Amino acid sequence: MALVTIKGASSFSFTHQSKNFDVFLSFREEDTRYGFTGHLYNALHQKGINTFIDDDLQRGEEISVKLLKTIESSKILIIVFSQNYASSTWCLDELIKILECKQNDQVVLPIFYDVVPSDIRNQKGKIGEALAKHEEQFKDSQKLKRWREALNEAANLSGWHYKHGA
Repeated sequence: MALVTIKGASSFSFTHQSKNFDVFLSFREEDTRYGFTGHLYNALHQKGINTFIDDDLQRGEEISVKLLKTIESSKILIIVFSQNYASSTWCLDELIKILECKQNDQVVLPIFYDVVPSDIRNQKGKIGEALAKHEEQFKDSQKLKRWREALNEAANLSGWHYKHGA
């Protein structure tokens, strides 16, 4: 995920995380950052909706505590599922946290961008391929199990379908 720096849009510095956000966007950068998610961020921002989309986070093996706190403090959590969403361990860890927050009555809204929810639910196609790669790479079977369960749960949520070019 990354803070989209789009001409005409203001950006949020990650150092100012004491404020709560109305919306938190979870997405796979390479799939939707400069297209769908960037436009969604701009539309929300133009309507005065305080939206978090990260860019200044240090990439590492584990999701940062600051980002977890930002997810917890956001009112609405939007997941933009795309073909490569599951290839990012960062996105998968965010997804687990988002679904934990859903249990605390935070609103979770999935958007299925060029993916079919059943492929996410059943871990088929590129989603399944990404998880198979993670299985080869990671020995933590509990983490993989949690990722699989989170994908299944999120794919069962009512959301919106977006077909690129349609």
